[in-house]
Parts: sequence; structure tokens; C-alpha cells
Amino acid sequence: MIKQSESGAVTVTIMDKEYLVACSEEERHDLIRSADYLDQKMREIRETGKIIGAERIAVMAALNISHELLTQHSESSGMDNATWQRIRGLEAKIEDALYKSRQLEI
Repeated sequence: MIKQSESGAVTVTIMDKEYLVACSEEERHDLIRSADYLDQKMREIRETGKIIGAERIAVMAALNISHELLTQHSESSGMDNATWQRIRGLEAKIEDALYKSRQLEI
């Protein structure tokens, strides 16, 4: 589920939790795709039953996704710097949203 607020922030749902992430209109599509992919990966990890807790599942998903990116990067040097910068920007936004959510839980 995706909602966009008037301020330009987008609410994405990952494993049944909502996260408000600020992004430009140009980044919206990529953010939604990233959130959907992360949700899918986290659900796959949760379904194995080996890892319990959203935070641990998120870390494992991040490790798996990072491994995928590094493997793809080493296999093809065709990914330009601008693409990597966009990926890093989206990662930072996701990390920030997870941090803020964690602060709200405490």
C-alpha cells in the first residue's frame, strides 16, 4: 500500500508497518519499487521461520540485497555512477525511516 502526502512524502508499507519517506516526484517510482522489493525479501526471510523479529529480518534482507547488488556490480561494470548514487540515496532514506520508526517504538 502506497500513499503520497501533500508534502511530497510517500507512505510505504513493509511487513504490515507504514513508513513515511520524503522523496521527490522523480524518485517516487524507484522508492515504491524498492519498498516492494524489500517487503518481498523480508517476507521470504520471515517465512523460513529461522529468524524472528522485524529488526533482525530487516538486517538479513539488507545483507541479502547488498550481496545481490555487489554481485551484479562486479559482473557488469555497466552501472554508471548516477545509478549507484540513486541506490545509495534510497538506502539512506530507508535506513532513516527505519531509525525513526525504531525511535517511535522506544
